[in-house]
Amino acid sequence: MEDLSNYEKLKADADNYYNGINNKIHSPIFNEYISFNAEGFNHIIYKNSRTERERPSQIMRFKLLPLACKLVQLSTTFQEYEETIKNFNVKRHKKRVSISQSVKYWGIIAIIDSRKIKVILRKIGENGKIHFWSIVPAWTTNKYRDVKFITTMKGSPEED
Repeated sequence: MEDLSNYEKLKADADNYYNGINNKIHSPIFNEYISFNAEGFNHIIYKNSRTERERPSQIMRFKLLPLACKLVQLSTTFQEYEETIKNFNVKRHKKRVSISQSVKYWGIIAIIDSRKIKVILRKIGENGKIHFWSIVPAWTTNKYRDVKFITTMKGSPEED
Protein backbone atom coordinates (compact mmCIF):
# COMPACT_ATOMS: atom_id res chain seq x y z
CA MET A 1 0.00 0.00 0.00
CA GLU A 2 1.37 3.40 -0.97
CA ASP A 3 1.95 6.11 1.62
CA LEU A 4 -0.64 8.85 1.05
CA SER A 5 0.72 11.22 3.71
CA ASN A 6 2.51 13.39 1.14
CA TYR A 7 -0.50 13.62 -1.20
CA GLU A 8 -0.88 17.40 -0.84
CA LYS A 9 2.81 17.99 -1.60
CA LEU A 10 2.71 15.71 -4.65
CA LYS A 11 -0.44 17.43 -5.87
CA ALA A 12 1.13 20.88 -5.46
CA ASP A 13 4.33 19.77 -7.21
CA ALA A 14 2.33 18.26 -10.07
CA ASP A 15 0.23 21.42 -10.34
CA ASN A 16 3.39 23.57 -10.52
CA TYR A 17 4.89 21.27 -13.16
CA TYR A 18 1.65 21.25 -15.15
CA ASN A 19 1.30 25.03 -15.05
CA GLY A 20 4.94 25.34 -16.09
CA ILE A 21 4.28 23.45 -19.32
CA ASN A 22 2.21 26.41 -20.56
CA ASN A 23 1.53 25.13 -24.11
CA LYS A 24 5.21 24.51 -24.87
CA ILE A 25 4.75 20.91 -26.01
CA HIS A 26 4.80 20.55 -29.79
CA SER A 27 3.21 17.43 -31.24
CA PRO A 28 4.66 16.07 -34.49
CA ILE A 29 1.40 14.17 -35.03
CA PHE A 30 -0.69 17.31 -35.45
CA ASN A 31 2.18 19.73 -36.17
CA GLU A 32 0.87 22.12 -33.54
CA TYR A 33 1.31 22.95 -29.87
CA ILE A 34 -0.82 20.97 -27.45
CA SER A 35 -2.64 22.95 -24.78
CA PHE A 36 -2.21 21.78 -21.19
CA ASN A 37 -5.19 23.59 -19.68
CA ALA A 38 -6.98 23.33 -16.34
CA GLU A 39 -9.47 20.79 -17.71
CA GLY A 40 -6.70 18.23 -18.19
CA PHE A 41 -5.30 18.65 -14.69
CA ASN A 42 -8.82 18.55 -13.25
CA HIS A 43 -9.44 15.29 -15.12
CA ILE A 44 -6.37 13.76 -13.45
CA ILE A 45 -7.98 14.45 -10.06
CA TYR A 46 -11.68 13.84 -10.86
CA LYS A 47 -13.45 11.17 -12.91
CA ASN A 48 -16.36 13.53 -13.44
CA SER A 49 -17.57 16.73 -11.85
CA ARG A 50 -18.60 15.04 -8.60
CA THR A 51 -16.39 11.98 -8.22
CA GLU A 52 -12.77 12.23 -7.12
CA ARG A 53 -10.38 9.54 -8.35
CA GLU A 54 -8.80 7.28 -5.76
CA ARG A 55 -5.73 8.91 -4.20
CA PRO A 56 -3.24 6.22 -5.35
CA SER A 57 -4.50 6.66 -8.93
CA GLN A 58 -4.05 10.42 -8.70
CA ILE A 59 -0.53 10.04 -7.30
CA MET A 60 0.41 7.66 -10.11
CA ARG A 61 -0.88 10.14 -12.71
CA PHE A 62 0.95 13.04 -11.03
CA LYS A 63 4.21 11.11 -11.24
CA LEU A 64 3.65 10.21 -14.90
CA LEU A 65 3.08 13.79 -16.12
CA PRO A 66 6.70 14.25 -17.32
CA LEU A 67 6.41 11.02 -19.33
CA ALA A 68 3.15 12.24 -20.85
CA CYS A 69 4.89 15.39 -22.07
CA LYS A 70 7.77 13.35 -23.43
CA LEU A 71 5.38 11.02 -25.26
CA VAL A 72 3.46 13.90 -26.87
CA GLN A 73 6.76 15.43 -28.02
CA LEU A 74 8.22 12.23 -29.45
CA SER A 75 5.29 10.33 -30.92
CA THR A 76 4.63 10.63 -34.64
CA THR A 77 1.49 8.49 -34.75
CA PHE A 78 -1.58 7.92 -32.65
CA GLN A 79 -2.89 4.43 -31.98
CA GLU A 80 -6.50 5.16 -31.07
CA TYR A 81 -9.10 7.60 -32.32
CA GLU A 82 -12.69 8.20 -31.29
CA GLU A 83 -15.21 10.83 -32.27
CA THR A 84 -18.50 11.40 -30.53
CA ILE A 85 -21.09 14.07 -29.85
CA LYS A 86 -21.52 15.35 -26.30
CA ASN A 87 -23.73 17.89 -24.59
CA PHE A 88 -22.09 20.80 -22.80
CA ASN A 89 -23.69 23.36 -20.50
CA VAL A 90 -22.57 26.86 -21.44
CA LYS A 91 -23.63 30.38 -20.61
CA ARG A 92 -25.29 32.27 -23.44
CA HIS A 93 -26.81 35.67 -22.79
CA LYS A 94 -26.62 35.13 -19.02
CA LYS A 95 -28.53 31.83 -19.24
CA ARG A 96 -27.28 28.27 -19.02
CA VAL A 97 -28.04 26.32 -22.17
CA SER A 98 -27.08 22.86 -23.35
CA ILE A 99 -25.32 22.60 -26.70
CA SER A 100 -24.10 19.57 -28.65
CA GLN A 101 -20.61 19.53 -30.07
CA SER A 102 -18.36 16.94 -31.64
CA VAL A 103 -15.55 15.72 -29.42
CA LYS A 104 -12.48 13.99 -30.83
CA TYR A 105 -10.12 11.86 -28.75
CA TRP A 106 -6.69 10.57 -29.74
CA GLY A 107 -4.82 7.92 -27.77
CA ILE A 108 -1.03 7.79 -27.94
CA ILE A 109 0.37 4.58 -26.49
CA ALA A 110 4.00 3.77 -25.78
CA ILE A 111 6.50 2.34 -23.35
CA ILE A 112 8.65 5.21 -22.10
CA ASP A 113 11.34 4.76 -19.45
CA SER A 114 10.05 1.22 -18.84
CA ARG A 115 6.48 2.44 -18.19
CA LYS A 116 3.52 1.59 -20.41
CA ILE A 117 1.32 4.66 -20.67
CA LYS A 118 -1.47 6.04 -22.78
CA VAL A 119 -1.90 9.78 -23.23
CA ILE A 120 -5.32 10.99 -24.35
CA LEU A 121 -5.67 14.24 -26.26
CA ARG A 122 -9.04 15.87 -26.86
CA LYS A 123 -10.57 18.47 -29.17
CA ILE A 124 -14.03 19.97 -28.64
CA GLY A 125 -15.80 21.27 -31.72
CA GLU A 126 -14.32 21.98 -35.13
CA ASN A 127 -12.62 25.21 -34.05
CA GLY A 128 -11.33 23.94 -30.71
CA LYS A 129 -7.71 23.53 -29.78
CA ILE A 130 -6.25 20.09 -29.13
CA HIS A 131 -5.51 19.73 -25.44
CA PHE A 132 -4.18 17.16 -23.00
CA TRP A 133 -7.04 15.22 -21.46
CA SER A 134 -5.62 12.33 -19.48
CA ILE A 135 -2.82 9.91 -18.81
CA VAL A 136 -3.63 6.25 -18.23
CA PRO A 137 -0.94 4.27 -16.37
CA ALA A 138 -0.23 0.57 -16.91
CA TRP A 139 -3.70 -0.47 -17.96
CA THR A 140 -4.81 -3.79 -19.40
CA THR A 141 -6.18 -4.11 -22.91
CA ASN A 142 -8.57 -7.00 -22.35
CA LYS A 143 -11.67 -4.82 -22.25
CA TYR A 144 -14.02 -4.84 -25.21
CA ARG A 145 -13.66 -1.10 -25.97
CA ASP A 146 -9.86 -1.48 -26.29
CA VAL A 147 -10.08 -4.38 -28.75
CA LYS A 148 -10.22 -3.52 -32.42
CA PHE A 149 -11.31 -6.16 -34.91
CA ILE A 150 -10.03 -4.45 -38.04
CA THR A 151 -7.53 -6.11 -40.32
CA THR A 152 -6.01 -5.00 -43.57
CA MET A 153 -3.91 -8.13 -44.05
CA LYS A 154 -4.40 -10.63 -46.81
CA GLY A 155 -3.82 -14.28 -46.11
CA SER A 156 -3.08 -15.75 -42.72
CA PRO A 157 -0.25 -14.14 -40.72
CA GLU A 158 0.06 -17.25 -38.54
CA GLU A 159 0.70 -19.50 -41.53
CA ASP A 160 2.67 -17.16 -43.81
